[in-house]
Amino acid sequence: GEALKSRGKWWQDSRVAVQGFGNVGSNAARLIAEQGAKITAVADHLGGVSNENGLDVDALSLWAAEHHTVKGFSGGTAFDNMEIITWDVDVLIPAALEDAITEENVSGIKADIIVEGANGPTSPAAHEVLVERGVLVVPDILANAGGVTVSYFEWTQNIQQFSWQKDHVDEELTRMMRKAYASVREVAEEKSIDLRTAAFVLAIRRVGE
Repeated sequence: GEALKSRGKWWQDSRVAVQGFGNVGSNAARLIAEQGAKITAVADHLGGVSNENGLDVDALSLWAAEHHTVKGFSGGTAFDNMEIITWDVDVLIPAALEDAITEENVSGIKADIIVEGANGPTSPAAHEVLVERGVLVVPDILANAGGVTVSYFEWTQNIQQFSWQKDHVDEELTRMMRKAYASVREVAEEKSIDLRTAAFVLAIRRVGE
């Protein structure tokens, strides 16, 4: 959401493609759809399904839970799963494989924003191409840090011997992720660098301090 705002966009106006429909991809699709975006394409290791009017994410989740794949879902059109990276969308979420975006396919990417749900889904060479093209890449170190942040909350609760309500966890997670994005964005603008490099600069700076 913060990345979209920086580009003058909103979820309600956005089309999104998700590679991977496991824990990360399925929940990302669900949460983003709840914000009003259209999830127009989803792919996993066996196949892909698309619907330009937006996939029914809840129905797709039920199908995937039963069949362990999005392939065969009747609420959209089937396509070759490898095509997901170059889908014509506003936001691409690679949430499955390392090196999903490489020198071989980066030239075909149409998304303006890439949010890395997986670990290392963009090769270094492809990342350089995307930066040169002006694509906003929200790096894995920032984009998929929610899980480890909630693990930190669990550690905090254990120390306090006090359990938080789910709403409180959600509020704290939202606050911390927005703060983290703002901090990385500030370094990026300060040094005129991309978000991935800025995240590394900020991390090293904090370790040094």
